[in-house]
Amino acid sequence: MLGNIEYTMNDLFAQLGLDNSDAAIEQFIATHQLDEDTQLDNAPFWNDAQQGFIREEWRKDAVWSLILDELNARLHGE
Repeated sequence: MLGNIEYTMNDLFAQLGLDNSDAAIEQFIATHQLDEDTQLDNAPFWNDAQQGFIREEWRKDAVWSLILDELNARLHGE
């Protein structure tokens, strides 16, 4: 049996098909801030596949949920 998997922000960006270097992640977060009324999965910068992945993983409260929560907080300036 596999142990608990903990994904990093770098893993998430790779999964989303984005540049997953530390510098690219920081640049993405700095230039894609969301207002308080926009949920992460409704952000206008995701393509359909990215949006579907985010929604499905949050719905399942899957192993990606913690890192998605972190990304959500950072994109909302928290």
